[in-house]
Amino acid sequence: MNKILQLISFTTLLVSCTNNAVKKEATMPLLQVSSDGHFFADTDNNPFFWLGDTGWLLLTKLDRQEAVSYLDDRAQKGFNVIQVMVLHGVGAVNLYGDSALTALDVSRPLTTAGTDFENPEEYDYWDHLDFVIDQAAQKGLYMALVPVWGSNVKEGHVNRTQGKAFAEFLANRYKNKSNLIWLNGGDVPGGDSIAVWNAIGNTLNSHDPNHLITFHPRGRTQSSMWFHQKSWLDFNMFQSGHRRYDQDDTELAYGEDNWRYIEADYRLKPVKPTLDGEPSYEGIPQGLHDTLQPFWNDADVRRYAYWSVFAGAAGFTYGHSSVMQFHGPKDTAGAYGAKKFWTEAIDDPGAGQMIHLKKLMLSRPYFDRVPDQSLIAAQPGERYDYLIATRGKDYAFIYTYNGQSMQINMGKIEGEQVKAGWYNPRNGEFSETGVVPNKDIREFDPPGEVQNGNDWVLVLTTK
Repeated sequence: MNKILQLISFTTLLVSCTNNAVKKEATMPLLQVSSDGHFFADTDNNPFFWLGDTGWLLLTKLDRQEAVSYLDDRAQKGFNVIQVMVLHGVGAVNLYGDSALTALDVSRPLTTAGTDFENPEEYDYWDHLDFVIDQAAQKGLYMALVPVWGSNVKEGHVNRTQGKAFAEFLANRYKNKSNLIWLNGGDVPGGDSIAVWNAIGNTLNSHDPNHLITFHPRGRTQSSMWFHQKSWLDFNMFQSGHRRYDQDDTELAYGEDNWRYIEADYRLKPVKPTLDGEPSYEGIPQGLHDTLQPFWNDADVRRYAYWSVFAGAAGFTYGHSSVMQFHGPKDTAGAYGAKKFWTEAIDDPGAGQMIHLKKLMLSRPYFDRVPDQSLIAAQPGERYDYLIATRGKDYAFIYTYNGQSMQINMGKIEGEQVKAGWYNPRNGEFSETGVVPNKDIREFDPPGEVQNGNDWVLVLTTK
């Protein structure tokens, strides 16, 4: 271990964190599946809308002070889940020079005695993870941890016995942390090394039954393809991925229509929550690898978010290319054409706009919400023209990505009259347009010109 680096970092950290913040462990409500099976709730049955950020390489790319700064920013922007790799690779080493494993073997985590953050000589890789988890809890953030990224299993570095032992180590070490969620897998098809994934999932579940578990799959696939009936899988996750319509050559061929994954999962029995755990990132090339392609932007991110949530998702995970890899000055080049440093990219517009979706969904009775395309009188449209609707007993939301007019079937919510208005996903502002009869078919015309990115939510509320 690099003791000098550790001591310098810890001294700097003490300037920005009080001793109490370092020593005192915050307790957050455990998360559970809601009684209807489609959403998340805490142990007091308060609704929990998952708003995630992909901070995949946080543990290996950031020191403690930087980690605190990142977590502060995401908490302030309304995020409540941070998705992180515990092991990006079996050779994982953090910024302090601490290796995670002995001899690249996941069944042999490299630990040292003690976890006293005031004694840098006792730090190890796992103490650093402890610190980050505790800091996240102080800020009201849940840590969604991928035990070992899927490529390591696919390449034969982790067998079933090793995976089981590693999962047991993680579960026993962290089962008493209140702010954890487990993401089995990691960008890999579940059918690849399925025995290992089931061993990890079953072991986490048996040794740590109080934390939710899902599977983070390969792009344009969903966990339900392999694990929906498994008792260890509490909720489904899919990765709609980074390709355009014309770039998607997969069997499902959903292209950018991430709402289709939700529709498929929503009908399954037993009922389980589902969400898009990795849509196209802000600031990443369309198609991922060709940096000469256009880059996805904040409007694209909003489209994925509102489409999936209105289709019935229990939340949404945002991502930014520079942030997920924590691209910084010490990197020779950014992956996937990243040019911005993460410290600048955290303020890109999409990240600041996600809180408006969360606030909208929590502004109405949450658990009675259902997707309901019958609100749309005409055909909902295709691709970017697609209209999508969700409602409760006394409210309805209908989303348009490009500001086109809507023909709406009234009478789907309670009341003889409804208040109508427009919610702006870009800034969270709402403007009421008036009261209309709650019957027949009515046309609503959003503000502005019809063009991609002029997105609006029609809000109807019982008067």
